[in-house]
Amino acid sequence: MSLRDQITEHMKAAMRAREAGKLGTIRLLLAEIKRKEVDERIEVSDDQVLAIIDKMIKQRKDSISQFEAGGRMDLADIEKAELAVLVDYMPAGLSEQEVADAVAAAVAASGAAGPQDMGKVMAILKPQLAGRADMTAVSGLVKKALMPA
Repeated sequence: MSLRDQITEHMKAAMRAREAGKLGTIRLLLAEIKRKEVDERIEVSDDQVLAIIDKMIKQRKDSISQFEAGGRMDLADIEKAELAVLVDYMPAGLSEQEVADAVAAAVAASGAAGPQDMGKVMAILKPQLAGRADMTAVSGLVKKALMPA
């Protein structure tokens, strides 16, 4: 069963259970998936669905910080509830050691010699780690690994 089919089944279950908050979030997710399919005239793969979910998670985190800074805890709570629903669809995250090992392997595989080769290393890592690790943190690790000693 594809990830999109699982999300659709969860939407039906949320309808039956009358879970309005969860249902709304799942509908937003399915609408975003449908928008991508219509815009690009494709059928999205699980990887593309994960990319959409990852983007929505980043949006929620940004909104939460903005609402909290503005003193709007009511809106921040709504965003946190949506974030909790979206995070459930992401694969289990990698440990710091697993990410560090992947970075070391990618640096070795790309033959990177310095900071100018960061793009090569990130091109190898992005498909491997997308959705399973914070890519900003990965970027920092790559930069650290490529800095001259």
